[in-house]
Amino acid sequence: MFKLEKFRTNHFLSNDDLTTNETLYLLDLSKKIKQHELEFELKNKVLGLIFNKSSTRTRVSFQVAMSRLGGTTIDLNPETSQIGRGELIKDTARVLGRYCDVLAIRTFSQSDIREYAKWSGKTVINALTDLEHPCQALADFLTIEEEFGGFDNLVLTYIGDGNNVANSLILCSALLGVKLRIACPKGFEPDPFIVKRALEINNNFFEIMNDPTQAVKDANVLYTDVWSSMGEENEKNKKDKNFEGFTLNKDLLMKSDKNSIVLHCLPAYRGKEITDEVIESNNSRIFEQAENRMHVQQALIYNFLF
Repeated sequence: MFKLEKFRTNHFLSNDDLTTNETLYLLDLSKKIKQHELEFELKNKVLGLIFNKSSTRTRVSFQVAMSRLGGTTIDLNPETSQIGRGELIKDTARVLGRYCDVLAIRTFSQSDIREYAKWSGKTVINALTDLEHPCQALADFLTIEEEFGGFDNLVLTYIGDGNNVANSLILCSALLGVKLRIACPKGFEPDPFIVKRALEINNNFFEIMNDPTQAVKDANVLYTDVWSSMGEENEKNKKDKNFEGFTLNKDLLMKSDKNSIVLHCLPAYRGKEITDEVIESNNSRIFEQAENRMHVQQALIYNFLF
């Protein structure tokens, strides 16, 4: 029988909140949930969703995850609640903590999500901030593990902006011992604090490069994301020029390992950061990756609430 384990923390605000063993355990739990080897019941438990940023996959995957666990979800739209009218986070959080059993929050500032965790008295899960996207990274590494059977001797190359997705990949790669190459234009490197923290976890796993051709050589996993994240719409044209040559296309794919896989957290702008040909190629695991969001979030929610 699979033994459930309590985490050392009551929140999941960053991949750095979990140890290596806790991360591996969570991935194992996710696989068992996905394969219908475990059945859970969270009747009368309520997940509160607070989304200050628009969402498709994150919103739906959390709602379906909670539904499959037997619980219910309340979607707190800032446009139709006092959240969007300037109520203090500490006031909102203390009230929601009396109504809900767990909160998943998608917002801009990492400090805001820490504020919810401080005051709510209930588990808070980071559903995306400008700094990190930790649930996405868990789904990414579940997809990688399913493909390769583990993480030994793997090279993951991320091509694009040093954004929240890159930051979470850095932390998760450090925990799992996956060699990571970040290929980005100069001036678009990942957050220095994230890099420093990851190197404290594992000082021999990580490179930043400015040449995508060099970065993809013999890589097992190729990963990209949009060049302009939500909130950067006014920088879009400038960033498109800066990222010329960083499109994940067939030429780059051919330089990677012959059995490599392609990942993208979606939504994708086909023809910009990735070509249509690569998304639809036999190497693509993008839609398996998207499905895995639901499974890792089921594992997270249940493990915090059991």
